[in-house]
Amino acid sequence: MRKYVAVGSKILRTYMKQKRLFVTFAVGLCTLTAAQAQDNEFDLGSQRSEVQLVNPVPGKKMDHHGLVINPTPRYMKLAGEKTVDISGGIRTVVPKHDSERPYDDDLDFLPLLNVRSPHYKQGFPLRAAYGKMPSVNGVENVPGAYILQITPSGIDISGFDDTGVFYAIQTLRQIMENPSVEGGKKLPCIKIMDAPVFPYRGVVEGFYGTPWSHAVRLSLIDFYGRYKLNTYIYGPKDDPYHSSPNWRLPYPEREQKNIKELVDACKRNRVDFVWAIHPGKDIKWNEEDYQNLVRKFDLMYADGVRSFAIFFDDIEGEGTNPDRQVELLNRLTKEFVKAKGDVSPLIICPTDYSRLWAKPGEDGPLSIYGRTLDPSVRVFWTGDVVCSDVTKSTLDWVDSRIKRPALFWWNYAVTDYVRNLILQGPVYGLDTSLTDRDMCGLVSNPMEHGEASKLSLYSVADYTWNPKDYNPIDSWERGLEVMMPRAKEAYRTFAIHSADTETGYRRDESWETETFRLADYTKEKRDRLYEEFERVAKAPAEIEAGCTDTLLIKELRPWLTEFGKLGERGRKAIELMDLYRSGDAAAFWKAYVQNRMTPAEEKAYETHKSGTMKLQPFYACAMADLADAFYEQQSGEKAFTLHGIGTYRSLATTQSRLMLDGDSTTFYTSGESQKAGDWMGVALPEAMAVREVHILQGRNSKDDCDFYDHAALECSVDGKTWQPLLSDMRSRYDVLWKAVEPVEMRYIRLRRLDSERTNWASIRSFVVTPAAGASLAFGGDAAASDGVLLAFDHRPCTAFKNTGAVSFEVPHGTTSYTFLLSLPEGGSVSLRQYDRRNRLKAETSYSEPFFAAAVAKGAARIELVGKSEVYEIIPKRK
Repeated sequence: MRKYVAVGSKILRTYMKQKRLFVTFAVGLCTLTAAQAQDNEFDLGSQRSEVQLVNPVPGKKMDHHGLVINPTPRYMKLAGEKTVDISGGIRTVVPKHDSERPYDDDLDFLPLLNVRSPHYKQGFPLRAAYGKMPSVNGVENVPGAYILQITPSGIDISGFDDTGVFYAIQTLRQIMENPSVEGGKKLPCIKIMDAPVFPYRGVVEGFYGTPWSHAVRLSLIDFYGRYKLNTYIYGPKDDPYHSSPNWRLPYPEREQKNIKELVDACKRNRVDFVWAIHPGKDIKWNEEDYQNLVRKFDLMYADGVRSFAIFFDDIEGEGTNPDRQVELLNRLTKEFVKAKGDVSPLIICPTDYSRLWAKPGEDGPLSIYGRTLDPSVRVFWTGDVVCSDVTKSTLDWVDSRIKRPALFWWNYAVTDYVRNLILQGPVYGLDTSLTDRDMCGLVSNPMEHGEASKLSLYSVADYTWNPKDYNPIDSWERGLEVMMPRAKEAYRTFAIHSADTETGYRRDESWETETFRLADYTKEKRDRLYEEFERVAKAPAEIEAGCTDTLLIKELRPWLTEFGKLGERGRKAIELMDLYRSGDAAAFWKAYVQNRMTPAEEKAYETHKSGTMKLQPFYACAMADLADAFYEQQSGEKAFTLHGIGTYRSLATTQSRLMLDGDSTTFYTSGESQKAGDWMGVALPEAMAVREVHILQGRNSKDDCDFYDHAALECSVDGKTWQPLLSDMRSRYDVLWKAVEPVEMRYIRLRRLDSERTNWASIRSFVVTPAAGASLAFGGDAAASDGVLLAFDHRPCTAFKNTGAVSFEVPHGTTSYTFLLSLPEGGSVSLRQYDRRNRLKAETSYSEPFFAAAVAKGAARIELVGKSEVYEIIPKRK
């Protein structure tokens, strides 16, 4: 799992002719700023972001009547309301069988009586056994199966094996923790018969990015045991001793000691520690490297590792040879696994781990595995694409080739392709009809934030144990309570708004929240959303006060900080709607500029995002709608605001603004493969004559692949009938159309023509230049900046930063100007008016960001002096 990262390019495009600090421009321009192109580098996006659909979360919250057990048992029956009193303590009874052993270390949550206690014989008996079933029959013939029965005569646990007894104890622990047991004094009379469906249930630490700390790994292993996950695959991509260049070398002493501690922790929790190696980048298919591999396995074996995996994912070159891979795995199976006698079957991650690019025929690597790979070897599979749902159809496809049930590597809740997000939403997209005949198990590849991944792993444990009864919403609700019992509601508020990936494997988010646009404002909608933003604003402090997991709060804190700010911004945006509707222009604009995000605030939010599906888009749309409406109110004209349109769903979201933000280092990307009939474009506010369209395709202009390599530029007045502007363009990053005579249009699109390309499609900038507009001359020490145009571009969302003085000519017939500014705290500006002989006609100071100024008699030029951001200067004419 990898992607190509390309940081786009900014192209300096100046629509000015400079002469002695004076420039001429056409009103209505959408300008770009300067930057430099950068090359691609190998990374994750091209593989983890192929899917754009956002499916709703299934299931519903259930009433468990005070008795919550996870994973959900396959059979559970309460004996009415009968209970047993254990307040006098518990005495463990050890059956006299060789296969049994005392479990006191695992029962530390019970009031155990010491055998020397004078009250020992009066204690409530607990009997635990496995193998010969002395008291209870009917345990399923499956590793990990158990029966737990609580009756007036005692607590009886029977397991298929030692792990089964341990799992029964974990179920008993959860019963003890439920409110219905009255503080651990009374237990319900109950019978639970349980067994897992899938043999492999767990976690692969297989992401790119910062590997988990030792403390987090130990914490997670205890979590696995508690919720009956039995597999932990150690394979962090950025561990150099797991992968190239050091896979042949032994771990340094400290790292080796840590791994041994992990192995010991796994044994206590009945978890298989699987050590994985990733040698394919530079492996030599010779005897020397085979012995290097065996030597590394022997070192791990000496520290207690009894399960191994070999990854051949995300590599190129000779390491991808499936015949060589099979030869290696078969020899290791014979000479290492079977020779040792106590080593589990090997696991392989193939190079073709996704149907998206797997070669389907008989000569494909997966079919070669099916014919020649030792039947005991487990084979990983990620689904139809790298991050995708677990479906029967994808498993049927791969199983028919590898000739065995696949082991599903589920790339959720991994965020190495969206590292600015932290996923806390429900776990869904898992077929609940699957059995061990379809797949031998599932391991989740979580986030690099291990503690925050526990919420999803709680539900992964639920699903992999008992898929038939899996209820995504209910499992998520229960997981929230487990993760943060003292701040569940605040944590739920954060989690429900921190679920979507924005691109790729989309997850539903904010499904209980209804947002609206300015035009759809009603008091009922306003009040409901305002209350939700208040909850968002308060949630971080409530979580900080109520979360007792120091490792978790450390991981969440950067996102919580930005989440609280988002709540404040959203609440103020609603208050701005109220203020706009009140008609107080000066008060509105002052509050408006105060609620705009500064570049530093935008950077902080982009680094730790949440609320991407509804909350932040509401804020962004509200601020844009308010600016446009206010501009129209003040000028009597529509703002020149472009809106993204096209065949990709994400064009209807705020993501499309990345091609309209005047910054070509940012780019809109489709997030899904381009196909026949696709197009991307913009809608103008109304039909108008246009003299120029300039589009920068791709994420850069050097060697990017995310663009239409065969395209046509077209326009339309009604959105139905299209006429060509440029036809049959091939391999053009830079698309520029200039009219001999302006053309009337309202919609403009770049349409994909015949092509074999299936990459995404990206646009860095989409610039439209209307034909209308007068020319102005600028002067002053700031006039040389192309940004000065932003003060007259009819777009109140853009701003020119005036650091000194800027002047502009006053066209004949102009009677006044309205200024929309932002001033530094305590700052002010001066407005000076000069006649054609450069004589000062009037000077006024303003300390408010909104003001109107009449043009002095005889004034031909106005100069604005003082530090300010100038959003728009609106002329009023006779």
